[in-house]
Amino acid sequence: ASAYLCNNLLSYYAAAGGGLREARRLFDEVPAAQRNVFTWNSLLSTYAKSGRLADARAVFAEMPERDAVSWTVMVVGLNRARRFGEAVEAFLDMVGDGLAPTQFTLTNVLSSCAAAEAGGAGRRVHSFVVKLGLGGCVPVANSVLNMYGKCGDAETARAVFEQMPARSVSSWNAMVSLDARLGRMDLALSLFESMPDRTIVSWNAVITGYNQNGFDAKALWFFSRMLRDSSSMVPDEFTITSVLSACANLRMVSIGKQVHAYILRSGMPCVGQVTNALISMYAKSGSVENARGVMDQAVVADLNVISFTALLEGYVKLGDMKRAREIFDIMSNRDVVAWTAMIVGYEQNGYNDEAMELFRSMIRSGPDPNSYTLAAVLSVCASLACLNYGKQIHCKAIRSLQEQSSSVSNAIVTMYARSGSLPLARRVFDRVRWRKETVTWTSMIVALAQHGLGGDAVGLFEEMLRVGVKPDRITYVGVLSACTHAGFVDQGRMYYQQMQDKHGIVPEMSHYACMVDLLARSGLLPEAQEFIRQMPVEPDAIAWGALLSACRVHKDADLAELAAEKLLSIDPGNSGAYSALCNVYAACGRWGDAAKAWKRRKDGGVRKETGFSWTHVRGRVHVFGADDTLHPQREAVYRMAAKMWQDIKKAGFVPDLQSVLHDVDDELKEEMLSRHSEKLAIAFGLLATPEGTTLRVMKNLRVCNDCHTAIKFISKVADREIILRDATRFHHFRDGLCSCKDYW
Repeated sequence: ASAYLCNNLLSYYAAAGGGLREARRLFDEVPAAQRNVFTWNSLLSTYAKSGRLADARAVFAEMPERDAVSWTVMVVGLNRARRFGEAVEAFLDMVGDGLAPTQFTLTNVLSSCAAAEAGGAGRRVHSFVVKLGLGGCVPVANSVLNMYGKCGDAETARAVFEQMPARSVSSWNAMVSLDARLGRMDLALSLFESMPDRTIVSWNAVITGYNQNGFDAKALWFFSRMLRDSSSMVPDEFTITSVLSACANLRMVSIGKQVHAYILRSGMPCVGQVTNALISMYAKSGSVENARGVMDQAVVADLNVISFTALLEGYVKLGDMKRAREIFDIMSNRDVVAWTAMIVGYEQNGYNDEAMELFRSMIRSGPDPNSYTLAAVLSVCASLACLNYGKQIHCKAIRSLQEQSSSVSNAIVTMYARSGSLPLARRVFDRVRWRKETVTWTSMIVALAQHGLGGDAVGLFEEMLRVGVKPDRITYVGVLSACTHAGFVDQGRMYYQQMQDKHGIVPEMSHYACMVDLLARSGLLPEAQEFIRQMPVEPDAIAWGALLSACRVHKDADLAELAAEKLLSIDPGNSGAYSALCNVYAACGRWGDAAKAWKRRKDGGVRKETGFSWTHVRGRVHVFGADDTLHPQREAVYRMAAKMWQDIKKAGFVPDLQSVLHDVDDELKEEMLSRHSEKLAIAFGLLATPEGTTLRVMKNLRVCNDCHTAIKFISKVADREIILRDATRFHHFRDGLCSCKDYW
């Protein structure tokens, strides 16, 4: 009687899944001779249901006799503990011992196969289902169906579904979900319409399917149909999450607000995935403050990295990097997407130093960067012309096998090109050109054009067409720019027409500006003016600026006045327009008009954009302004600049005093010219680098005539190659010559 009572009490503890200490004490009180398999199974089940799998295994190993229940308890316990592989192994061992699995065993092991996406093991289990004649058992058949669906075997899943003699609503839901997950929305909808009964799971499968497959408008329409046609159907958190995701993708904040109002009216708990979906919807739709309001009211533990990242990106789009960084800093579990979003935000908003520092922090203590991270940091290196650091990123891309990523390889090409190392850019391009991707070829064509190799750029473009790579609008901007800098007027006209006739690309403002620049630089000023007059859209500041710049070269003051007037009507604060007009007047000897233009600028409160240059030496960036007084080695730099000035004058250099518009004597004009920012950067480079080292200097404005001529002489006298990147292109100075052939 005592053993019988203990067995019943153990059964009670096993069913309740608790009272481990009492269950063990009761088990130990039963004499060993009176313990049967029921006694052992009860203790085993108590441990398994409580998640004490180590204790359960110990009991299982100690059992003198095991039956199908013993094995089933272990399979179920392992499945619930998400130890799916071990659950499958236990099932196979059970069958190996000659014991027939029960329906409960089969549904649990099939659940493990589905979760682990173990299709091979799942098929073996399916064979046992067939042998045992349980294919008509709806719960087991549903588990088989679900297993094949999770393993991606849609055809076998459909065959199982069609052979089922009886189907529950779960059977239908499994097939609808499978078709939706595989993007087969027509099949999913057809099944949905054929369902005899539907649950909220049925509606969710279609709504989520539309949302996840990019048919967000259809997802919202289907949600509306559910509310209209099924008044008894109450949306759950899965419905709401998918609908909010669709609103976010469509940037439909008005509908998102209505869904938010429904959540509040219905009393649905605004926690977990619903809260995260609300934050993402508001942030992606531009209502960042609403997103922040939801976040501030939420329990931090409910928030996931996706919602934090969405809010971060919302602030990035607004250019509010301070608040974006605040969100980033309070995130407890930052994944690679969050780190990348912050780095990209800094890069897109011009905070290059902050982007680099954050990337260094990511390398030290964050996750491994992905291809998007590396592409963003390479873009920063390109902007700053950090060649050495860019090389380190390139090495990291090679080690992490990400160099072959299109975004990374293209960013590497651009980084090398914009850092002045065209041979390295070409080497990377030659390794990936076989992919025949438009953006890759375009990157190289643009690089060649910017470095003054117009002929090479045009040649590569022709090769691109021969091998069947289709150019896009940016490719044509690159090849038109190459024709502009090389003076290929006829080819430029031909490509402009070919772009429209052969490739169906409608000209945009960038193409119009290239054509104006092409014609004007070549001295065809009347034709350039006529081209502007016939443009189907209003010319922008870039088009008028191109015409204005050409007027200086060809000394056409009247046309320069018109171009400057048009440019300033579009952009009244453009100091470059005043500078260019003054330079035209100076080139024509009209000093009085130059002074008037300069006074007009000052009276209008337009500040002249400050010119500065920078260079990288031993891992540090050294920035110089004209007449710089801030650099710690300024005295040595000025001495070197003065010596350099005298050396090139002895070699035949004649300063362009006319380019100094200030009313001062010639000696002071010379001193002002000798201290332009790019000359100071070069003087520092000569001091700080070994003989024969290539000097790389970047300037934020267009290089002036005097500096261009002076640097040609410096390259010969100092026997250095000097690569200068100004606001429009690269100049490679060597042996007294420039790659632009004085045409820039």
